[in-house]
Amino acid sequence: MKSITLFSICLFSFLFFGTSVKSNAQDKKAKTSFYKLSFTSLDGKKVKFSDFKGKKVLLVNTASKCGYTPQYADLQKLSEQYKGRLVVIGFPSNDFGKQEPGTNEEIAGFCRENYGVTFLMMEKSNVKEEAKNVVYQWLTDKDKNGWNTQEPGWNFCKYLVDEKGNLLEFYPSAIKPLSEDITKMVENK
Repeated sequence: MKSITLFSICLFSFLFFGTSVKSNAQDKKAKTSFYKLSFTSLDGKKVKFSDFKGKKVLLVNTASKCGYTPQYADLQKLSEQYKGRLVVIGFPSNDFGKQEPGTNEEIAGFCRENYGVTFLMMEKSNVKEEAKNVVYQWLTDKDKNGWNTQEPGWNFCKYLVDEKGNLLEFYPSAIKPLSEDITKMVENK
């Protein structure tokens, strides 16, 4: 009897908790176009997401004073390695542990001086709850992106959008930018 109960619990856990976010996304198309979004970069320029058509886009909420901050280096490498196929976009946010206290100018200087960041960085904004910016509203609202409701749980969570503007995958902070989980998805056409 105990083995049947244990098997039932394991089966239930696998069926309801063991599926990957990717499997939820396979046949889900965005209901609101990703390419209608725009946002302001760290240097104050309006960035239209329609400019990213035909490329995958990795969106990452970032912070300068976090244990995951060294991921900036791998995000830069990823950006260089897949240049022309992938656009990496950082969204500095002070939402988690007040770990991004700087101004836009300070953030830009920190990223450039410490990690050689040349990938696109947006202005500091909120990425969670009611105050989240318009991009993160799209990333976390299944009525807009087609399937996902997962907000960032901490700094350096990642969202991958495909070449057609569909959200493919959510990666928590611990998944490193150069991990096989991410690079395989970037390489898939």
